[in-house]
Amino acid sequence: MQYKFSFDKESLIKIGKGALIAFTGAGAIAMLEFIGTINIDNVMLTSFVAWLVPVGINAIKEWKKGA
Repeated sequence: MQYKFSFDKESLIKIGKGALIAFTGAGAIAMLEFIGTINIDNVMLTSFVAWLVPVGINAIKEWKKGA
């Protein structure tokens, strides 16, 4: 159970999971730049990867949930 105006264990776990998902976009860009697949000069491609990777990971996480 979460309590208002406090960081209990459940809140910290949710914040941590959100931070990991948010990091994946930047991590994917760094990895692709490192191996030479993406060029940071291409702003459209970079912003698309930064958006798509976290959304995709969150979608997979939600898809795997269930009863």
